[in-house]
Amino acid sequence: MNIKPAKIRELHRILAPIMVLPILFTVITGVIYQIAEIGGFEDQIRFIIHWHKGNFGYIDFQKSFPFLNGLGSLILAITGLQMWFKTRRSPKRS
Repeated sequence: MNIKPAKIRELHRILAPIMVLPILFTVITGVIYQIAEIGGFEDQIRFIIHWHKGNFGYIDFQKSFPFLNGLGSLILAITGLQMWFKTRRSPKRS
């Protein structure tokens, strides 16, 4: 299947701003929890791991948050690589 480069760029351009916040949130909460675990005070910030997994109190996305994060990241990686490989090709000179 051959998708036009314009469609790939459009998908990437639409999805990137949507995915930046959930991905950053997941990374930041994961780092905070790891630092707390190393420091031995993870019990004081146990709520961070719940946020990391998508449990926001009344709103519980634990089943969908990781899946959507992973799916969005995968699509961004694939479209980004496709765009990168298309721009890296140099025309053959005779």
